[in-house]
Amino acid sequence: MNPKLKTALIHSSLFIVTFITTTLAGAEWTTGKSILVSGYTWADFYSGLPYSICFLSILTAHEFGHYFTAIYHRVRTSLPYYIPLPPIPLMFGTLGALIRLKQRVSSTRENFDIGIAGPLAGFVVSLGFLFYGFTHLPPPEYIFQIHPEYEQFGLDYANYVYQVGFLPEGTANVFLGKNLLFLFFENFIADPARVPNIHEIIHYPFLFAGFLSLVFTSINLLPIGQLDGGHVLYGLVGHKWHRRIATVIFVGFLFYAGLGYVHPKDGLNVLIYEIPLFIGFHYLAMRGLALPQRDTWMYAIGLFVIQYGIVSLFPNVVGYPGWLLFAFIIGRFVGIQHPPSQDETPLSPGRIILGVIALLIFVICFTPNPLEIVQAVGTSQVSGL
Repeated sequence: MNPKLKTALIHSSLFIVTFITTTLAGAEWTTGKSILVSGYTWADFYSGLPYSICFLSILTAHEFGHYFTAIYHRVRTSLPYYIPLPPIPLMFGTLGALIRLKQRVSSTRENFDIGIAGPLAGFVVSLGFLFYGFTHLPPPEYIFQIHPEYEQFGLDYANYVYQVGFLPEGTANVFLGKNLLFLFFENFIADPARVPNIHEIIHYPFLFAGFLSLVFTSINLLPIGQLDGGHVLYGLVGHKWHRRIATVIFVGFLFYAGLGYVHPKDGLNVLIYEIPLFIGFHYLAMRGLALPQRDTWMYAIGLFVIQYGIVSLFPNVVGYPGWLLFAFIIGRFVGIQHPPSQDETPLSPGRIILGVIALLIFVICFTPNPLEIVQAVGTSQVSGL
């Protein structure tokens, strides 16, 4: 088979499969109906299209922002590889997409341009979908189409249905955190009477897909290592200061993610193995700091001691354990430091302005606790991720 045709088939097949899996995921988030349950219809599948189109459009804009900028700088690169996820309950249908640079980028300016182009392109498209979603909200009664059991309480349902004991056993109650940009749209763009309850945003596909896109944009813009935000930070401050700032941000990110994950309330029988395992996790994640082994163990133990001390004094102060996986991936695979560039020519004033804008986008898009799932168990509810 012609190599170019083979490559085209791989990329197009991955996109088609990802389009299907995100549509299936969108249908489940929007209507609560899964293809794994009998009675699934084409109408149910079609209900997932708004989520799928919105999410994949933003994802595609992000990746082609990288792609076309790489082409502009004559850096050989692949087309985007879309990563589908099977229709597992409470999944997003995809792990995202990536392009593969086929040669090293030697210039700080080229690294900066390629790194920043993706998040900026995806962010602009996100703004468009969020604006549309918030200016075309359905009437509040729309939620009764998804949850007819709420209708008995009228529009005052929020005071009743989220109470312990209302949800049937095994039901998952999902609610989202908020970031600054989402709060702006809610308070200044949307009709206040139509803004959905925080527990129900998952049933509004443009809002939910737009929110997820902001979360992923903020992850990409973390000013660490060779993430997009790491390239931006490196271009702005250079190798020495990137190393310092990225280290502080990574340790802070790991600290917040693990705060309260091991808690005194777990009891001695659990803590006796939880503590060494969690310290070991910190050690593995912090290997990305490229410190001597002894120093890495020292920092891992010290970080845990501070975390445990804080939750011992303030039991209700906890972080967001959902970030632990990302912290581990960054520390072990992405890396925390940025390798030096062969060409360290400083950025132009225009690029510096764009870099500052990108870091501001990170701030307004970052959500400390983006997604929480509360599982109903009998007459109680158990929080999880």
